[in-house]
Amino acid sequence: MQDAKEEVRSRLAIEDVIGEYVQLKRAGRLWRGLSPFTNERTPSFFVTPDKNIWHDFSANKGGDIYAFIMEVEGLDFRGALELLARKAGVDLAQYDTHSSREFSDKKKRYTEINAIAKKYFVEQMVKSPLAKNYIVKKRGIDKETIIEWGIGYAPENGGAVSFLRSKKFTDADIRGAGLMGSRGGDMFRGRMMVPLCDNQGQVVGFTGRIIGDGEPKYINTPATVLYDKSRQVFGFHLAKNAIRSEDLAVIVEGNLDAISSHQAGVKNVVACAGTALTIFHLKALKRLTSNIALCFDGDKAGVAATERAIILAQELDINLSIISIPDTAKDPDELIQKDKKAWQDLQKTKTPAVEWVIQYILSQVDIKTAEGKKKLTTDSMRIISKLSDPVEREHYLKELSRITSIELSTLEQKMYSGNKGVPTVLKATKIEKIDPNRRDENELIMFVFAIALKNKNLRSILSNLLDNYLTESLARIKYYLLGMYSLEIDSDLTDKLAEIELIADSNQFEDNRKAILGFLRDIELIEIESSRDQLMNDFVSSDDSDEKRREILNGAIKGFNQNLKLLKNTGPNDDFEGLFKIWDNRKV
Repeated sequence: MQDAKEEVRSRLAIEDVIGEYVQLKRAGRLWRGLSPFTNERTPSFFVTPDKNIWHDFSANKGGDIYAFIMEVEGLDFRGALELLARKAGVDLAQYDTHSSREFSDKKKRYTEINAIAKKYFVEQMVKSPLAKNYIVKKRGIDKETIIEWGIGYAPENGGAVSFLRSKKFTDADIRGAGLMGSRGGDMFRGRMMVPLCDNQGQVVGFTGRIIGDGEPKYINTPATVLYDKSRQVFGFHLAKNAIRSEDLAVIVEGNLDAISSHQAGVKNVVACAGTALTIFHLKALKRLTSNIALCFDGDKAGVAATERAIILAQELDINLSIISIPDTAKDPDELIQKDKKAWQDLQKTKTPAVEWVIQYILSQVDIKTAEGKKKLTTDSMRIISKLSDPVEREHYLKELSRITSIELSTLEQKMYSGNKGVPTVLKATKIEKIDPNRRDENELIMFVFAIALKNKNLRSILSNLLDNYLTESLARIKYYLLGMYSLEIDSDLTDKLAEIELIADSNQFEDNRKAILGFLRDIELIEIESSRDQLMNDFVSSDDSDEKRREILNGAIKGFNQNLKLLKNTGPNDDFEGLFKIWDNRKV
C-alpha cells in the first residue's frame, strides 16, 4: 500500500486537511493553532507544509498527515488511508491486496446500498400523504430541513429490499448494510426514515421512527462494518462548523431533537443516536471544542447519565454543563414546537454539570434532617471525588458546606475516609494574578527575600525571578543577599534588611502565602512559557537531518511542559512544593 499512501499524500495539502480540525494561522512558512488534543490556551500546534509534518508540543505528538487523522479520528492506519483517499479522489482498489481489497469492496458496496436506499425512502415520502402529513404537519419539519437531513419514509408493506434487489445487489449485501431483517424481509416498515451519516456525511445506516402507534417507537440499523452506535454522533457532519464557531457542542437525547434544533437556527447540536453517551462520542466532539452541554431528561435516568458523563469528561478535560428544559415541555423538540425562541435563549443559561447534579439531589431530600444531609453529601461526594481538578473539588465541597451548614473539615474527612485514592490535600484555591503595578508589590518582594534568607540554595533563582520588578533599593538588597554587594551599607538598606530578617524570623509570611505564591507563579509562568515558545520555534525551524539537536530541543520542551503542569497544580497550601521542584530542576 506504499504507492497508494504516497499518491494520496501527493494530492492533499497537509494544512488544508488539518485546517478542517484546527483553526490555523500563518506564521511565516509555518501554520500555527491550538492543540486539538489538549485544552491549551497558547497555540503550540505547528504545521510545516514544505516537510508535510505537524507537531503538537502540548500533547508531545507529531507526524505526517496519516498520523494526524489516526489520532484525531481514532482510526487505525487503514481507516485513515481510506478517509484521506476519499478526500483525494484516489481509488484504493487498484493498490489493494486481495483480502484487503475484498473488505474495501464490501464497505464500498454497503455505502452505495445505503445511498440508494436513502433516495428510495425520500421518493416514498413524497408519494405518501400519510408520511407527509406526519413529517410536515405533526412533526413540524419544513421542506428545507427534509432535504438537508435526507428524511424519507419506509412504506408499511416494505419495498426497499425488492428495490435494492432490482439494482442487482445480493441479499447478503443488503443484509450486511443493515436493511434486511433476519427473515429476509425489510428491516424498516411504516416509519419515518432519518439517515445516519459518518463525519463526512456518507450514509452508514438509518433510524426509523414509527408513524402512528406501536412499539418499538424507534429502530436503528444494527451494527455493521459501517455503523457502530458507540461511535456514531448523530448530526456531526451538519453541526461541526457551528460547534467550532460557537465553541460549544450541545448533546440531546433524540435525533428529532437535534433536527428540530437545527431548523430553529441552533445548529451546534448533535445526538447520541439512541445509545448511552460514550468516550468515543466525547472524543469526536473534543477535537472541535472543549465545551460540551448535555440536554437530557431531568429524571433519575437522566441524572445517572449525567454522572457517567462527568466522569468521562474528566478523562478528556472537557468543560461539561447542563441545559435544563422547563416543565412545560418534555424534550427540546416539544419546546421548539411551542416556543422556538425559548430554546434559543436556553443556550445562554447553562449550569455546570456537577452543580446541576447537586441541585437535583438537593431537590429529592429534606435538608433539615440528618438523614437528608447524609444522603445529599454522600451522593454528591460520589461525583466530587471523581473530579481531577483540586480547585473544582474544593469549590463544590465549600458549596456543600454552605448548603448543609456542615464544617468544611468534616466534609473533607468524610470524603477522605470514604474514597480511597483521593488526594489527601484538597485545599488548593484559584490564584488571582498579581498586578505588578499594585501598591503592595514591594511588600510581596520583601516576603520573597525573607524566603531566600531561609533557603540559601534558592537565593539566586528567587532573586533572578524578580529582576523586572525591583526598585533600585530592592535591587541592592538582592545583590547583598547574593553576596555580591560590597559597598558601604547605608541606613536605608540596613532598615530594609532588618525588616526582611524580622519577617524571616516570624510567621508573617504564612498569612500572605496566597499572595506570595500567586506572585511567584505568575512570574514563573511568564518565564517558562516564553522559553518554551522560543524552543518550539527553534524545533519547527530546525533541519530534519539534525536529529540530535531536534531530540535535545524536544526533550527540553517536554521539561518545560512538565514544569508548567507542576506549576499549575501548585496551591497556596502546598508549602511551595511545586515551585521548589521546578527551581531544583532548573538548578540541575
